[in-house]
Amino acid sequence: MSSAQIPDLVDQIRRRAEESGIRQIIGIVGAPGAGKSTLADLIGAQLGPQNCAVVPMDGFHLANAVIEGTPLQSRKGAIDTFDVGGYLSLLARLRANDEPVVYAPSYRRGLEEPLAASIAVPQSTMFVLTEGNYLLADEQPWNRIRGLLDETWFIDRGRDARIAQLIGRHMEFGMDAARAAEWANGSDEVNARLVESTRERADHVIRL
Repeated sequence: MSSAQIPDLVDQIRRRAEESGIRQIIGIVGAPGAGKSTLADLIGAQLGPQNCAVVPMDGFHLANAVIEGTPLQSRKGAIDTFDVGGYLSLLARLRANDEPVVYAPSYRRGLEEPLAASIAVPQSTMFVLTEGNYLLADEQPWNRIRGLLDETWFIDRGRDARIAQLIGRHMEFGMDAARAAEWANGSDEVNARLVESTRERADHVIRL
């Protein structure tokens, strides 16, 4: 594991793709509110939309219809509220790169639901950035994810900044201030502790 600067990492994966001619799949990992989506979109813009696709793990949230009325509803975002089998299958297809196009799901915050087949990844796409909380989890079958990625980058961001980001996000999508703070300091923070425990397994750490 090394501490790294973003421009250096981008240059490295560009060079590796050019030299090998093989698609590079990079996992961006971090606790809730760390800035995973923002960083993935930034790097994707640098690599170019014709060359890079951003595929979020959040597209594999279990639908609200599945978790409503169950204990999972109050823990949405926890590791057991995702379809890890579906995510692994998608990564395997992206890794094989033997289809003209692979369609991946996204996650719509306003709906709080995954949206199927909303991201197209053509066979010519040389870079795939996949971001999520649990890419480095060591429990089965999550521990199979790492073998489908070329590298993992862990975002290290201070707790106060993360919490502020989460509260703002929750309020933007309909929670009042009290409920947003409760969720950010409660369910989100429980998930954050699990994610932080996987930090040492990352190839590189990016400090924001």
